[in-house]
Amino acid sequence: MSKMEDYIREVTKWNKELREFLDSEDVEQNSELWQRLDHFTGIMDGISGPLDIEALEKLQEQVDALHSDMENYFSNRQQLGNIYINEPYISAGKHILPPLPYDYNALEPHISGEIMRLHHDKHHQSYVDGLNKAEVMLQNARDNNDYSLVKHWSRELAFHGSGHYLHTIFWNNMSPEGGGKPSGALLKEINKYFGSFERFKSHFSEAAKQVEGVGWAILVWSPRARRLEILQSERHMLLTQWDTIPLLVLDVWEHAYYLQYKNNRGDYVKNWWNVVNWKDVEDRYLKASELKWKPY
Repeated sequence: MSKMEDYIREVTKWNKELREFLDSEDVEQNSELWQRLDHFTGIMDGISGPLDIEALEKLQEQVDALHSDMENYFSNRQQLGNIYINEPYISAGKHILPPLPYDYNALEPHISGEIMRLHHDKHHQSYVDGLNKAEVMLQNARDNNDYSLVKHWSRELAFHGSGHYLHTIFWNNMSPEGGGKPSGALLKEINKYFGSFERFKSHFSEAAKQVEGVGWAILVWSPRARRLEILQSERHMLLTQWDTIPLLVLDVWEHAYYLQYKNNRGDYVKNWWNVVNWKDVEDRYLKASELKWKPY
């Protein structure tokens, strides 16, 4: 297949994903964005064979214009998600501090500008720096085949990575025009599981107040149970990173291997690779990769 055919195929797929995304966001069907997308869909449907250079350049202009429209639209709505035809990639140690989507003092009198400046510029920056350092050190461990400090840097990766990802969500979970109660599909899901918005709010508030030590209260979607749930997280990590989706897991609790391997966990891990179902891992990856957030 030629590069041109590959490009057309990717643009066609992207066009379909845009339509599904706008539909999931409940964007009004008569909006200008839908009109632009309908026009673009008509162009794609009219392609019946190879394009000459001039036609290909015009198509690329349409793609760039529509991409710009999508970015501007959801930037104005202060949404975190972005759709890319050429998706960004963050290599090890290259995370950056995301900007606040509003001024430091925009949440006053509820949260002071002084707190927001310190919280964002100092505390969140420290998580970004720590995450970058942990990723670089683990990359060095792979390059040198030296895993003597993997336990330490894995802890650092979990702690700082969770701090970075949760704070990135946190800033966008707030708005100067916020408050009140949700509507639409979210409110319907809240009522379905918690009974009412008031019961959800009480549960979430008590979870936040009763976190042991320091941490978070978090509303999550459970893909397995297909419903919402409220979780607590102490110190925002237990060797994990929030806003990630598991693809391949290995149980190393003793009940998973002790009857056969006794205390020789190493042999259990070594032999486990012989039973990994890579087709299942690939299927999970393909589903997970459909979810994309703006990278920081």
